[in-house]
Amino acid sequence: MPENQYEPFDHPAAWKATDFASKDAIAIDLEQRHLDALAAEVERAKQAVGDHADLTADDFPLDDIREDVEAWKAEVLEGRGVQMLRGFPVDAMETDDLRWMFLGLGSHFGRPVSQSSMGDFVGDVINVGGDDRNERAYRSRRELNLHTDRCDHLGMLCIRPAIAGGLSGYASALTIHNEILNERPDLIEPLYRGYHHHRFGEQPPGEPPVTRERIPIFSIRDGVPCVIYIRGYVDLAVEEGHVELTEAELEALDFMDQVANREDVRLDLMLEPGEATFTNNCLLLHTRTAFEDSDDPALKRHILRLWLREDGRPSSDGVLAHKGRAGIEERNGKGTYYTPVGQTPGK
Repeated sequence: MPENQYEPFDHPAAWKATDFASKDAIAIDLEQRHLDALAAEVERAKQAVGDHADLTADDFPLDDIREDVEAWKAEVLEGRGVQMLRGFPVDAMETDDLRWMFLGLGSHFGRPVSQSSMGDFVGDVINVGGDDRNERAYRSRRELNLHTDRCDHLGMLCIRPAIAGGLSGYASALTIHNEILNERPDLIEPLYRGYHHHRFGEQPPGEPPVTRERIPIFSIRDGVPCVIYIRGYVDLAVEEGHVELTEAELEALDFMDQVANREDVRLDLMLEPGEATFTNNCLLLHTRTAFEDSDDPALKRHILRLWLREDGRPSSDGVLAHKGRAGIEERNGKGTYYTPVGQTPGK
């Protein structure tokens, strides 16, 4: 990878949507031997570990399919940055067992961390907040902008899709970087300098509501690139009056959004029941369109989500400050709803 921030990235993850004829191009169908190996570890892990927060790859060894798991992992960490696995037995297993299965497999891609103040190591991506923007995005039904999460790698397993909408989208941040560098090189510098991010009420006690440091959108450490992009948190910091953006900083964000959503850049696909994706959250952006849920709670859209850290990955100080070693710290009694100062809590 180039150390010079003004050079384009030459990397397998610098792809365009037009490189894939369909989602079959990124998919592997699980064989019975894969499912048998995964299922065999579930009960043992539940008995030996007991808590999601304590599970490691050593507790879920998968020796019988180790070569395949390593190949899947290599595609995410070193290849195109996205791997779909199809055929998880979502209709035949209890949801709790699916959580253990997915977490155990995911632990081979990275160290699982907490995703919210609730301390959820296996997040339930469900609609509890509707269109309320004060609810964490993964617990709403609203359309999301292309973004990254506060982790290195991301796992998503579909148990049930929505009755309408809920399309998943991915875009290579390396491709976006290269397009900006080619078309508007004057806008690259603000993206490397970074932006202050609102912390959505999930900062540790005593910390300010907005990051003290600028969080770089693009950064390189020891030749290893990284992207962090959460436009909503940058905008919220501005809306609440914590920071101001220059015209160049705002234009850089707007142009990045425009490039990311081009038809030849953004890859859209529908996750069907039993399909899972593992993606490199350091190199790719992801999104989801708005969706309509069933009125029947048993039929509502339900995705299992993992946040995974790659210990030892070279990262700038701003990246490390943003992600934290253990994800978002659990705080007893605190949920995922953000109440701005001076407003009455909505929930």
